[in-house]
Amino acid sequence: MDDLKAKFLGQISQADDEAALEAIRVTAVGKKGEVALKMRELGKMTPEERQIMGPRLNALKDEINSALAAKKAALADAALDARLKTEWLDVTLPARARRTGSIHPISQVTEEVTAIFADMGFAVAEGPQIETDWYNFDALNIPGHHPARAEMDTFYTHRAEGDNRPPHVLRTHTSPVQIRSMEKQGAPIRIICPGRVYRADYDQTHTPMFHQVEGLAIDKDISMANLKWVLEEFFSAFFGTHVETRFRASHFPFTEPSAEVDIQCSWEGGTVKVGEGDDWLEVLGSGMVHPKVLEAGGIDPNEWQGFAFGIGIDRLAMLKYGIPDLRAFFDSDLRWLRHYGFASLDQPTLHGGLSR
Repeated sequence: MDDLKAKFLGQISQADDEAALEAIRVTAVGKKGEVALKMRELGKMTPEERQIMGPRLNALKDEINSALAAKKAALADAALDARLKTEWLDVTLPARARRTGSIHPISQVTEEVTAIFADMGFAVAEGPQIETDWYNFDALNIPGHHPARAEMDTFYTHRAEGDNRPPHVLRTHTSPVQIRSMEKQGAPIRIICPGRVYRADYDQTHTPMFHQVEGLAIDKDISMANLKWVLEEFFSAFFGTHVETRFRASHFPFTEPSAEVDIQCSWEGGTVKVGEGDDWLEVLGSGMVHPKVLEAGGIDPNEWQGFAFGIGIDRLAMLKYGIPDLRAFFDSDLRWLRHYGFASLDQPTLHGGLSR
């Protein structure tokens, strides 16, 4: 047994990996190992010999198992040390930079527009994107034969056969929010209505879903002069330079008189620059709220009057930040978002600046 002890303890100390250590364990104390074979020989011994040899064999087995466990732990520690030497990490170093998301230009411009009109005393109003036919068309003095009510221009929700209820539509403008706000708040009122709108159109400057902001101001002595001042103040604040405007007579069912508004610009090398030059660019529709629209909103047109206007948020973003194609706004292209997007801390304020 002294020879066995010396033999296996020597092999254990020289083992250089866990596979060799396992082979030694099987040879020494496995079911068919040399110590196990010695245990079987106890049956051939006298009782006096068993009393001497039994404890010695158990002690030998325990000593070999202890040596195996110690060696296994030593090999694990050595492997860990070797790994740490090759995979060390300085925890005091700054963390790796993580790529952060960006604010979409639509969200940024919406905040810019809201900040400007809030400074002029306008509140923000919101409404549902799926509207009744009455709020989207009838209450806005849009007759049944108007082209905007055709299915080629407007998305109508499905109605089962035999269901004769008035249809619901994906709102084609945020004007229904004006009606809902007039019903809820009455006059005087001064609001803007930003949000998503939907029309069946798709090209470089149109998409089936886009964003609008509409404004409404109603009081007893509001005129077109107030409308002109509000729009000129807005454009000058938004583009960061004085912007001249030009009003052209037009027709919209929900305003009377109606006017399309152009802003001063110049074209150089296919690029438009707002606030300079001798050219004009049409950007929005506006006018004095039609008496029938006031009546639909529960306001007496003989006592109150006001103006309204609507402009595309997407188009404002394209003009201010030089984005050539409206369709790219909704492609979810990360390269485009990283280029045109804004950092999360670039919150637009009038005193801190509305652009980068």
